[in-house]
Amino acid sequence: MRRGITGTLAMAVSVCLGLAATGCGAGEDAESRADAASRVSGTVTWWDTSGESESPLFRKLVSAFEKDHPKVKVDYVQVDFFEAQERYVKAQKAGSGVPDVLRADVGWTAGFVGKGYLADLTDSPALGEADDFLETTTASVTHEDRVYGVPQVTDPLALLYNRDLFEKAGIGRPPSTWKELKDAAAKIKDATGADGLALNTDGYFSLPFLYGEETDLVDPGRSAITVAGAAAVRGAETAADLVTSGAARKPPAEDAYGAMQTAFKTGEVAMIINGPWATADVFSGSAFRKRENLGIAPLPAGSTGTAGSPTGGHNLVISKDTEHREAAEAFVGYMTAAAQQERAALELGLLPTRKSAYSRAVLSDPVRNSFYFAHTKAVPRITLPQSAELFATYQPHWTAILRGEETPREGMRATAEEWRATLLPEYRLDG
Repeated sequence: MRRGITGTLAMAVSVCLGLAATGCGAGEDAESRADAASRVSGTVTWWDTSGESESPLFRKLVSAFEKDHPKVKVDYVQVDFFEAQERYVKAQKAGSGVPDVLRADVGWTAGFVGKGYLADLTDSPALGEADDFLETTTASVTHEDRVYGVPQVTDPLALLYNRDLFEKAGIGRPPSTWKELKDAAAKIKDATGADGLALNTDGYFSLPFLYGEETDLVDPGRSAITVAGAAAVRGAETAADLVTSGAARKPPAEDAYGAMQTAFKTGEVAMIINGPWATADVFSGSAFRKRENLGIAPLPAGSTGTAGSPTGGHNLVISKDTEHREAAEAFVGYMTAAAQQERAALELGLLPTRKSAYSRAVLSDPVRNSFYFAHTKAVPRITLPQSAELFATYQPHWTAILRGEETPREGMRATAEEWRATLLPEYRLDG
């Protein structure tokens, strides 16, 4: 874990040692924390980007925080996730209407840091027990050894599969490589008539194919654009071959995600790649009226024998110019504490970012347990201020590759050249 995060833990330990004579962690300390909470004051505006199924719990947690911090008022605003990034940037540029706290996708954080929008939270109370975070979740908030957010939820991708279709095809375990997946798809098609796999065309969902070749979109350490390198092209060829071979359906040009979800939950396809957020929708489908029919496994490995999932999720970030910094830090610390993360896991099925939140009750659920296991294959995402723009440029090319409208080499090369021309002019091209 990086210095900015662990520095907080070191501070907490030294403080605790200094207070040992008065019972650090005991009743006296609880009283002092309650007294400190009662002194924090101010109004905190929070833009919550969670969906309709999640927001009721977060509203309850806000009320609980306000009860513990009687001089703090939280102005809760639910903002559509797909509009939030643009709205936040517009508010920052206008210098008006900027929330104190934002629930930000992990892919947004680096860009906000690069624009100077976020408060430096290094060694602040917002981090709480900093050494408690899963190592893969801290990369998106740590920049040049400084911390600019607190991980709240993590979302690894996994292979979701229909156990009934696997059983009918005589397949005893989920595939561990893309080659095995291709073979399994053929068996399922022959035995059941269902297609093997449906793919999402979003560029984020391409990353497992690149990780399977031990590469990524870019290599900041070498200032290199690697999306058109030999390894990345191999990963793209693996994905494209799943479609051309018939192992995967040809994705539609629009709303490939929705089409993928519908095909899976109705039993038209046996496998998809998706995250824990998708399971509630999956269980609403006719093929999964029996919840135990859903299988969840780590993503398959590529030709190198390596498997990897991008680390998704959400961070709570504080705007740099907040007028109530102390109250905002207290709120973020409360909302990302282990107790609140455990409750969100139990009630909403979300995956905690804190190790201590994975209690026996949390891991007793097969879905959460499976995604926790899938998290062992998670890869921290590269954080660049241009990340959002990089994916926006990449998106149409990845879609064209999967639909057979561009070859993998053409699509990846075009992406690399566009990145260098507009977003990463100081980077060199691999491939």
